[in-house]
Order: sequence, then C-alpha cells, then structure tokens
Amino acid sequence: MRMIRKIVGALTALTVCGSLAACGASNADGKTLSILVEGGSPAETVAKDTAAGFEKLTGYNVKVDTVPYSGLYDKLKAETMSRRGVHDVAFIDVGWFPALKKGLLPVEDVLSQGELNDLMPMLRDGGTFDGHLLGVPTWTNSKVLLYRKDLFSDPANKKAFKQRYGYELTVPKTWDQYRDVAKFFTHDGMYGTGMIGATGSDSVTGWLEFATQAGADGLVVDKNGKVDLTDGSYAKALEYMRELVKDGSIPADYLSLGTSEISNLFNQGKLAMQLTWSHFYKSSASELGEDKVGAAPMIGGSAGVGAIPGPWYESILSNSNKQEIAKDYLKYMYGQNERYMTSLGVAARRSVFSKYENKSGYAHLKALEATLDSPQTQNRPAIRAWTEIETEVLSPLVQKVLKNGNAEAELAKAQKKVEGILG
Repeated sequence: MRMIRKIVGALTALTVCGSLAACGASNADGKTLSILVEGGSPAETVAKDTAAGFEKLTGYNVKVDTVPYSGLYDKLKAETMSRRGVHDVAFIDVGWFPALKKGLLPVEDVLSQGELNDLMPMLRDGGTFDGHLLGVPTWTNSKVLLYRKDLFSDPANKKAFKQRYGYELTVPKTWDQYRDVAKFFTHDGMYGTGMIGATGSDSVTGWLEFATQAGADGLVVDKNGKVDLTDGSYAKALEYMRELVKDGSIPADYLSLGTSEISNLFNQGKLAMQLTWSHFYKSSASELGEDKVGAAPMIGGSAGVGAIPGPWYESILSNSNKQEIAKDYLKYMYGQNERYMTSLGVAARRSVFSKYENKSGYAHLKALEATLDSPQTQNRPAIRAWTEIETEVLSPLVQKVLKNGNAEAELAKAQKKVEGILG
C-alpha cells in the first residue's frame, strides 16, 4: 500500500509519543519533496506552514520553491517537457492544464468519492482532461460585486438617485442598473466603478464575463470546437465596456489599471463599486470597515448572471520519481484546505465554505457561491493554445477596441487569427 497507511499509523502514534521524530522517524536520509508555487501567494504561505506537519507524519522534508506568477507557467512548461523534472508537485492555474496535461500525473485515486463530492461546483470538471483528474483543487474563485454599503444606504443618495433615474437606488443586478449607479456616484473625485484595461489575462476575463452575460456559450471556442467570436455576444460586451468609458464612470487611466490597482482605489475611497475577485473583500473590509463594504453576486446581462471561475490545483509532475509520496502530500493538503480560507478567503471544499460563510469577515462567500451556481458561469476553453490566444490575440483586441476601435471589425480579424492558431 501507499504511504497513506503510514500516515494513518502515524496519526495514531502521535497520540502515544508526541511526534514521529520522537518515535524514531527523521529526515536524516535526506528524503525531500520539492514543491513549486507562486511567490508571495497564499499557496506559498500554506505550503510553508504545513511543511513541518507533513514531515512529522512521513519523514519527508517539504522544500518550497517560488516563482512569480508571470514566470510560473513558462517554468512549468519547461519542466513538463523535460525528461527529468526538478519538482514533484506544483500549483497550477486552471487555464494552464491543456498545455501542461501531458506532463502531469492522473490523481483521481488520491481522493475518495465522498471527498470528491465535497468539492465546490465545476472544480472536478475544470481539472479533468481525457477522463483523468490532473490536480487536487486548492481553491475556487470568481468575480463578484463589491460596493460601498454606506453610500448605498445614505438617505440623501437614495433620494437623489430616484429623482434622477426614476427608480430606487439598490445594489445593481443588471447591466443597466450597474451603468446608472456608476454614473450617479461619479462626482467630486470619486468614480462609480473601475475597469481592468491593462494588458493581461484579467482584462480578457473581464470582457469574456460580459460576453457570457450577453449569451456567449463556450467562450471563444464553442462546444463543437468552432471559433465563435463573431456571434454577437462578444461585440455586445465590448460595446457595453465602451459605454462605461464614454460615460466617464471609470478612471481615465483605465488602460493601465489591473486588479490590484483598482482594489487600491476602492480601498482609498475613490470607487463606489468594483467587479473583482471575491477574495479582495477581506482587504477592503479591513481597510474601510465591514460596515462600509458589501458583497453581491456578479451582475447579469440579457442572458443572466455569469462569470469565469479562477480555480487553482495541486498537481504531480509525471517526471517525478516520488509519485507515491507526492500523492500522499496531495491527500494531506486536502485535509488542510481550511488554511486557504483563513489566509486567502476562498477554498475548494463545500464543508469549508459552509463553516465560514456566516462568519464576520467572510461576507463575500455567499456572493461567490451564488455566482458560481449561475447558469452562465463557465470555464475558459480547455484548449492547448489558450494562453497563446489570450496573450497574442484577445488582450490586444480588448485594448484596441476600448481605445476606439470598431468592435465587429476587430472581432472578425481576431476570429481569423484564432482559427489560424488552432489550425
């Protein structure tokens, strides 16, 4: 049997002699499991905080190596293509699976059916390719709406909004409401909302989320494998983003703003709303106070609420010569999943969400759960060339259209470029 039996036995032994070291186990033979994570991320924090516990149980030292997010994919791609891997386990963004899958070990035997059933929606499907689960989920996430509760509840604001727009000021649920509220709160140095316009995956995600709310199904590549950028939903999404720009409801330097910059503006009291990853609620509530920050599900377009999940997984590199102990490490970390909730504000297990969703400091969880359960919420396409398509075609497309390009014309060009990449 695998090392998991040793773990069970060790748990029993710990009640007798306090630690495996006291019972004679040690790392004297140099046994080391190498883990690759994003530097400065909760993954690094949790990996380091749990390393001593795993060593006590197994005798294996956990060596945590870090790489910035911007270089992590390239590092993993090089390792998975190599005949000799440097690392045994790595943290992987869901969008990287299609390109890395040939270098990853199937891990469906790590978790029991009950443990798999405890995973949040779409996590199992997001990590499954060619019938194999290629990673154990660590957390799931999506964009939600964060807003200034104190501004929305202010009687003067309520009165002025109704006089101007003819209906009650409320937390927006639709495109029209979101646009009206954004215009209303734009005055005296405050903007109604922000927009991620900087080059990169988050600007693409923001656009595709509006597209899925407008009815896109399959996101760029439909379920039949056809590129569908000219179906209308993508143009509607870009046009809606252009309307927010023309309204002046977002900062003028939006083309240089990323997720962190927009979050900082919100925390500084310069934005009334932001559509952002749910875990940013914790920092905003800490900076402004829980009484001033609210969280609601993602807004919806003509097709309803929709978002793009952003889950991460722990995977085993198939080049590793320590695959069995690596599987035990994934099993062990599944048991430590609550640590991601306390450090980041999101996790992978339903049971962990249930435990925290009514606690102070976690008001974003119900908004996240509602968004993940929405019919139009869908994963990015599971295609090998996705990173190339996103970087070379989609990100420049968003910037060009927002600068005043013709949405339909640029989408037609992008359609041909993506078709060319996919062959």
